Order: sequence, then C-alpha cells, then structure tokens
Amino acid sequence: MRLVNHERDAMDLRTTPVHLGLGSRAKPVEGFTWDPEVLQAYSAAVAADGAEGRMVVIFDGDGLGDHWESHPAGDELVVCLSGSVTVTRDVDGVPDRVLLGSGQATINPAGVWHVVDTEGPTSILAITAALGTEHRPRTDTRPPGHDGTPSPEKAP
Repeated sequence: MRLVNHERDAMDLRTTPVHLGLGSRAKPVEGFTWDPEVLQAYSAAVAADGAEGRMVVIFDGDGLGDHWESHPAGDELVVCLSGSVTVTRDVDGVPDRVLLGSGQATINPAGVWHVVDTEGPTSILAITAALGTEHRPRTDTRPPGHDGTPSPEKAP
C-alpha cells in the first residue's frame, strides 16, 4: 500500500480509494485492501491528517451488510450511485432507516453505529472520516456491544 502524490491516469475508486488530507491534498491509495495489515499501514501513512483526513471509495453490493460500523472522528457521506440502499442507524437503541435511490445521499453522524443493506446490484460512494473507525459483526438489527463494550477490532 502506498499513497501516490500525482496520479494522472484514470482510477477505479472500487480498487483504489483516494485519501483527502490536510492542505486540500488528494492522494490515491495504491495497493489498498481491507486486510488488517494494509488498514494499519494506511492509518500510519495518513496519521498526520488526524480527524480531518477522509477516505473516498466506491462499494458495490447486493444484499444485507455483514457488519455495523461507527466513525468517531467525523461524519460520513453515503451517496447511492445506482440501485437502492437502506442505511440503518442505531440512534439511542432505536433503528433509524433511510432509503436511498440513485443520486440520493445521507450523512451518518460521527460516532453513530450504522449498517448498509442493498436491494439488488447497487453502487455507493462513501466519504468517510476513517480515523478510529470501528466494525462489529452483524448478528441482529442492533450493533453487538451496544452497551459500550470496546470493539475488538479497529480499522480506518
């Protein structure tokens, strides 16, 4: 994994996310995967940007999300590019669902647990405050450990 200073060729945001950092910098993240070691390397490479750093990535999906996540460092923008997506947030133990169609967006507030479910083939764009992001397996309609138990895994 490495950050590229000035990419001139077209990029596929599905395989090469872009990191938005301090000073209005945009750097492609080559060799990125969701592997824990790569996530740690990414976190270390962008640590100087702190809570202001953002990851821009496209996800394709079809079906229920397999994990809940929370971004304590800042808000996350989720844009439905095609298809249909339901974003469910856990707001004080109450599910808050937002249905998005193509071209629609929602904002997940900082620190709010949420899960994304797609209905048929769907593409979404996420702009995420990655610092300190937590993931928890989806086992129910609410995030496990809702009682404040620390997450066993942390990743941006």
